Amino acid sequence: MVALVVAVSAFPAKGNIQIKVVESGSMEPNIKTGAIVLIKPSANYSVGDVITFDGNFKDAKGKRVPITHRITEVKNEGGKISYMTKGDANEEADGEFIPASRVVGKVLFSVPYVGYAVETAKKPYGFLALVIIPALLIIWSQIENIWKEVKKMKTEKIHENN
Repeated sequence: MVALVVAVSAFPAKGNIQIKVVESGSMEPNIKTGAIVLIKPSANYSVGDVITFDGNFKDAKGKRVPITHRITEVKNEGGKISYMTKGDANEEADGEFIPASRVVGKVLFSVPYVGYAVETAKKPYGFLALVIIPALLIIWSQIENIWKEVKKMKTEKIHENN
């Protein structure tokens, strides 16, 4: 399951659906740290919607870090829509209106704690621990089953010939 989520989060899905891992507690208790969120773009967003948008901070690659917060206010100035957001656990709003062009999409649902496994699986040692090792154990188990069946067939053939 973790391998499937990792694969889905790495490639764009139909309808621009994305999976992101929540890395802070700003939306707790509704969305827990370590949860994965399924995000889908929408034509309209309104007060109360939980959205993911490109934040002001950049990661080591220079890419904006996504933030998932709830819309508290919608502003339309000359046809340009922007949103004031706030994390459910935060006392204050984010302090800056987010232009609609920076909104990635609306959060459809979240799955708690799965994000920890997804983030671990994205690292080489995590991929080894969560995907490769279990796959090798399954393969080894199947080889043992095949070997037992081959031995059983040989034994039956010997008994038939005697």
